[in-house]
Amino acid sequence: MTQENYLSNSAADLTHLDRQGQAQMVDVSEKVATVRQAIATGKVRMLPATFAAIQAGNAPKGDVLATARLAGIMAAKQTANLIPLCHPLPLQKVEVTVTPDPQLPGYEIQAIVKTKAETGVEMEALTAVSVAALTLYDMAKALEKSIQIAEIRLVSKTGGKSGAYFPPAK
Repeated sequence: MTQENYLSNSAADLTHLDRQGQAQMVDVSEKVATVRQAIATGKVRMLPATFAAIQAGNAPKGDVLATARLAGIMAAKQTANLIPLCHPLPLQKVEVTVTPDPQLPGYEIQAIVKTKAETGVEMEALTAVSVAALTLYDMAKALEKSIQIAEIRLVSKTGGKSGAYFPPAK
């Protein structure tokens, strides 16, 4: 099978590709708006001294955790501007938490995003976590350049035609 045949045969199954295999925005105009929610998480690992400085409020750029949390919320609202084929969505809820974890040492970031729309909010939740983690790095890089952003993943999604998704336990 040639690549051209493969694309034309499989394009019908891949909603983000047209008949020629070109990227396209999915038409959701015929879908029913339902309540949809996605939860994503990620981890930011650092040296114990960096963690202690952030926890004590001694980072050179100010309140690292509040800034990261707000950046995540703002990022969720801008997802369609950042990822070319994402639909702009009316978000009803964006909650970002940055929780200290001395065992990492570092922080776990969680984003919960909710809407009532024709398509889901997985990308908004993942974007919120990613940008919150990047902001945490930016706010603390004067303390440590080797901070690691890891394990950004979708934890769950509910709503829509495909129903609920919960990844298998590891």
